[in-house]
Amino acid sequence: MISLYRTNSDDPNFRNLVMSLDEILRENDGEEHSFFAKYNKLDSIKSVVVAYSENVAAGCGAIKMYSENIAEIKRMFVTKEFRRHGIARIILKELELWASELNFSHCILETGRKLSDAVNLYKSCGYEVRVCLRTMIYL
Repeated sequence: MISLYRTNSDDPNFRNLVMSLDEILRENDGEEHSFFAKYNKLDSIKSVVVAYSENVAAGCGAIKMYSENIAEIKRMFVTKEFRRHGIARIILKELELWASELNFSHCILETGRKLSDAVNLYKSCGYEVRVCLRTMIYL
């Protein structure tokens, strides 16, 4: 059973998950990693969801204000051993719900073109490509 915990970016389990995410992104982004890293600072993230499976941190995601009525979904990640169990979808839905509770009318996110599993997840959840430059942005 998956349980969700709303917290903030100081949460140690969230920080550990994000370190794992950053390792993967560093490999995936190559030389472009430092360009993207500046957009992923944790100090501006106040709303975090950590998913647990039997008290083990399995994944995370966050939202932050992008504009007055738009929330940006950030730092989505599920550990390798918990992938393909629907956890990312559960986290995403919780983040969308929380954004709505915070009076945001829309959510956006961006992900790397090479992260096909992430792209497919977001498309299957109703997100669509709006801009395609270095990364994909969904709304």
